[in-house]
Amino acid sequence: MVDAMAPFDGNRLAAAEASPRVLPGGATGPSISVAGAEGLAAYARFCRSAVCAPAQGATWVMNWAAQVKPELLVATLALEGKPVFALALEVVNQGRFRVARFMGGRHANGNFAAADPQWLANADVAAIRSMLAAVAKSRPDIDLIALERLLPKLDDIANPLASLARFSSPNLSLAADLAGGFDALLLRAGGKRKRKKHRSQTRKFEAVGSHRRIEARSSDEVERLLDAFFEMKELRFRKMGIANVFGDDPTRAFFRELFAQALDQPEPPFVLHGLEVAGKLRAITGSSRSGRRLICEFGAIAEDDLAHTSPGDFLFFDNIQEACETGFAVYDFSVGDEPYKRQWCDIETQHFEVLVPLTLKGRALALMLRQNARLKAFIKNSPAIWKLAKMLRRKSAGQAAPAAGEDDS
Repeated sequence: MVDAMAPFDGNRLAAAEASPRVLPGGATGPSISVAGAEGLAAYARFCRSAVCAPAQGATWVMNWAAQVKPELLVATLALEGKPVFALALEVVNQGRFRVARFMGGRHANGNFAAADPQWLANADVAAIRSMLAAVAKSRPDIDLIALERLLPKLDDIANPLASLARFSSPNLSLAADLAGGFDALLLRAGGKRKRKKHRSQTRKFEAVGSHRRIEARSSDEVERLLDAFFEMKELRFRKMGIANVFGDDPTRAFFRELFAQALDQPEPPFVLHGLEVAGKLRAITGSSRSGRRLICEFGAIAEDDLAHTSPGDFLFFDNIQEACETGFAVYDFSVGDEPYKRQWCDIETQHFEVLVPLTLKGRALALMLRQNARLKAFIKNSPAIWKLAKMLRRKSAGQAAPAAGEDDS
């Protein structure tokens, strides 16, 4: 691991590296473009053949741009006129600072920037530095490029950004290896107890009415499941004393369009599932598909008369079973270390962060963000302190402990 605060003078580096280099034989080296919203169409075309994580894919990026309407920045590295690496970022105000980050903010997890798979085999870190320098030159108003919650690998391909100065994210990402199928997973993960619990939950659901698992296959079903999810999250975040990251209208519009437009594709990259009992939705998950990995991006349960039956656990059981049956190799619970995830998971992934200061102000902000990450990691890696921190947070909101099957991170 290298020092995240290694010197990076954006303006000086821009002057030295932003111009295309001449390679032996007279061939033109990397060319770099930095665009605003006009660069989105080319970015979307590049994503058709590029390797990228779901939150850097065209469906996510185009919908975030359309619904949230952020200030956009698209930086592209090309070789012989062909794009090989691109960053689609939003520029936001963070106090007195201007920060360029992946679109979606905290909603974007497990990030891996769009890249040509052949170029990734021998990714040129010097060219990436030149691209960042070009951003500094063309956008002197930006203090910091913050590339957070980055995957170290995607489909066994190393993340080229790991060659830059970096440090570990404060949150782990947990996943279950589905090798051998569902029965094999249950053998490793207390299957006898899980099956017994699932049967007991089924009987409890049947005692109050019929139950069914729903996959949203129409825009109306997307609306219904997301309406229920937003209501569940509003109540949960209020009780936990946490700001509701799903609470504003543009963000909600983004998720509605994201999951609705995904239905237009033969293999939707984003999918919603719900557990309905006695005509009411009791649990919701929203997932993304990334190669042979199914990623649970979010989940929630209804806090009602059936909350004690753990409908979230029931839905995860069915989701994971279907993931095995349909050929996924990994079920990824995404960011956050929670007991209900540990019951399934045998894979830990440590995401990393890359902070690139472009100004002196940006260097100060990078130092502060790194210190905050260290403090969060210390708290979350100390069970007693983390438990106390969550208890104090809930007490400040005047609420009790969270229900099983929900994040409290």
